[in-house]
Amino acid sequence: MPTKEPKRKMRAIRSVADNGGRNPARTRLAIIEAATQEFAEFGIGGARIDAIALRAGLNKRLLYYYFGNKEDLFQAVLERAYEGIRTAERALHLGEIDPIEAIRKLVAFTWNYYIAHPEFLSLLNSENLHRASHLKKTSNIMEMNSPLVQALDSVLEHGRASRLFRSGVDPIQLYISIAALSYFYLSNQHTLSAIFGRDLRAPKAETERLSHMTELVLGYLLL
Repeated sequence: MPTKEPKRKMRAIRSVADNGGRNPARTRLAIIEAATQEFAEFGIGGARIDAIALRAGLNKRLLYYYFGNKEDLFQAVLERAYEGIRTAERALHLGEIDPIEAIRKLVAFTWNYYIAHPEFLSLLNSENLHRASHLKKTSNIMEMNSPLVQALDSVLEHGRASRLFRSGVDPIQLYISIAALSYFYLSNQHTLSAIFGRDLRAPKAETERLSHMTELVLGYLLL
């Protein structure tokens, strides 16, 4: 005779969702924000559903109800993280300003965003350890990033037309280089500080780094 336990369990989960998730959008956001902190601190393997539920102040059944499992929750966290930085980049309106200023603005934005959102770097580290297995399941990840590539390509074309920038610059390669200049420095700040005997996160060091990165990128682009 078929057991009724699965049906009872599903009714219990739905009851929790009804009682603790009367505002689904707010509940999902609370879960994702709590999961972002947990995943950034402990990675996918070390993160615990119980801990995420505690951070969110919710019954852990809600996490399963909205996201299914820890892997799917991590994917949702990654998608929101990328959506956050891409939304902020679009607000720069790079194609509407002087091309040299646009490059300066993008370098500074990337640097300051990474500093303000260390969890973003931690999530990227975790996902790279998993060979981007979660991002590969995200159907719109390329569409999410294409506006940035298009905007940067527009900046480069404007610079070429104005006889300011060299030709033949791949916008994707350029963006990877800009991101890498900030990412490597911040991800390896502790080892680099120890190796060179310099506090790389001191305010003066951060200012010098931003200036160095900006001049490095413009030095490559300018005729």
